Amino acid sequence: MSFKSVLPLHVAYVKIPGSESVKLQPGIEKRGCVMTQDSVKMYSLSTCSHCKSVKKLLDECTVKYEFTDVDLLKGKERQAILEDVKKFNPNCSFPTIIIGEKVIVGYKETEIKEALGLS
Repeated sequence: MSFKSVLPLHVAYVKIPGSESVKLQPGIEKRGCVMTQDSVKMYSLSTCSHCKSVKKLLDECTVKYEFTDVDLLKGKERQAILEDVKKFNPNCSFPTIIIGEKVIVGYKETEIKEALGLS
């Protein structure tokens, strides 16, 4: 599976090149988890409690991830992203999380941690 998106995604955790430092969005604390080498992308809704739980889990584990809050998009941009979501999750439910080649739908903490190599 390949991941294509027409919009820039939001990044919550960024490794600063040439440094052991990290840059986190405001309010995110670095915790003692190991970061995955796989890319982590998530389609979410800004009002979805399960989506917020996944973001919190990834933030706590200092995993670099990208996300798109689909409900905040409009018109053709929104339609294009929904078509992307359907490629991974035909039911188009949220959150849809892509970790490397693995797709996880919903807040499944154990499955997410396993996919990230944190279990």
